[in-house]
Amino acid sequence: MLSEVKIPATGKPFKNNATYCVGTGRLGLALQKEYIDHLKVVQKSIGFKYIRGHGLFCDDVGIYRETEVDGKPHTYYNFTYLDRIIDSYLENDIRPFLELGFMPEKLKTGEQTIFYWKGNVTPPSSYEKWAELIECTLTHLIDRYGREEVITWPIEVWNEPNIAFWAGTMEEYFKLYEYSAKAVKKVDSRIKVGGPAICGVETEKWLRSFFEHCINNNLPLDFITRHCYTVGQPTRKGQFMYHEIYNPTYMIEELKETRKIMADYPQIADMPLHITEFNSSYVPVCPAHDTTFHAAYIARILSEAGEYADSYSYWTFSDVFEEFDVPRSVFHGGFGLVAFNSIKKPVFYAFEFFANAGKELLYRDENLIVTKDDGRYVIIGWNWHDTRVNKSATEKSYVLSLPSMGQQAILIKKQVGGDYANPLQTWSNLGKPRSLNEKQRKILQRSAEPLQTDSKLFEQDGYYKVELTIPGNQLCMLEIMPVNDITGTYDGFDADEFFGLK
Repeated sequence: MLSEVKIPATGKPFKNNATYCVGTGRLGLALQKEYIDHLKVVQKSIGFKYIRGHGLFCDDVGIYRETEVDGKPHTYYNFTYLDRIIDSYLENDIRPFLELGFMPEKLKTGEQTIFYWKGNVTPPSSYEKWAELIECTLTHLIDRYGREEVITWPIEVWNEPNIAFWAGTMEEYFKLYEYSAKAVKKVDSRIKVGGPAICGVETEKWLRSFFEHCINNNLPLDFITRHCYTVGQPTRKGQFMYHEIYNPTYMIEELKETRKIMADYPQIADMPLHITEFNSSYVPVCPAHDTTFHAAYIARILSEAGEYADSYSYWTFSDVFEEFDVPRSVFHGGFGLVAFNSIKKPVFYAFEFFANAGKELLYRDENLIVTKDDGRYVIIGWNWHDTRVNKSATEKSYVLSLPSMGQQAILIKKQVGGDYANPLQTWSNLGKPRSLNEKQRKILQRSAEPLQTDSKLFEQDGYYKVELTIPGNQLCMLEIMPVNDITGTYDGFDADEFFGLK
């Protein structure tokens, strides 16, 4: 079906928070070289502001330590690894969105752990020592990086306490939050702290109970956090897991519902809402993550989520990630925007395209946004399609009329999908190698680049006319910029000689 759309000259601010924050695995992974290689790739093209991950207080980072001195227990703190981690973030122009968790071995009250790397999820044996750990860590960070820097780092208390990431009760989480938030504010009242970092289980019960506890006890609370995933329960097939994948508007509706709940509490209603994790699947062995389908799917979420959330942190930026185990092959269904060997996945470009979107939103529908700023238009289009439900996908076709910015313009188009920016297909063509030799690596890195084309546009009755077709499971970005054609100043340049110019 062909849609003819006349784009207005003015619109409204585009609430685009796609680059505010991105997720990572446990913080200790930042000590690995390939992790930093991937971070450099992401920051060069996308430029996220914050990064959030698990395991700040886990023993692989090694902050909390206890020893005996003259037969008496003595607590001390070791920030060697934390300094390396934060240094690497700041060197790549990204700041921590600190998650307080999990429990250090010496503070645990039980043996319940999460993940291959065994993050302990039990309440602390001493809430006072837990608070002291927070205070000392933040004080150290201020001493090292400066107070005016550290007060800009948001702090979230724990991760998903409404499921297996917390072995305590709801009330025990509230106690943890109270001690944590007060410890943060004791260091500096300007540091922003929030929670409850829940996923989509008993969402309303947890949010209302948390809000009421904070209000009734006058607890510090600067922002609200929750997580959003858009799939049903997984089905395992060998090393992989598959899901029923919901319409991407499922997340948009969850955000609307969260805002409705917040609106019932005047003290909460206007607080920032941060989605500190989102993706389609919540397992790091779901092949959908590596596909062009996923790029188009996530683009639909990015096009509208900013209307309801102040940030939405994609989980995660890199396939250097070890929740289930050390990943077993180049492509394994990992969460990352970047696969091993610094290979950009199709979904990488969803974020790159939105990072380049204009600040003014002129038009939006289920498959397209049109934005502008700085004398240019940026159009982003997508067409996600679940081939498991229906093998054939309907193309989305448009004829767009955009108000002219000049007599002549250049249209630059980048396409993701099909044979372009689809390294998963190239990897399959190579026989699905688990690791790569140098030639295979170069082939896959080149195959991950979008198709870029360009053409001239000329004003017609005050408009540029752009024809656009988006096949199934493809993503594209069009940039339109006026040009000053000075061809006439080149005496003797004859395009008919050899050049073949149009």
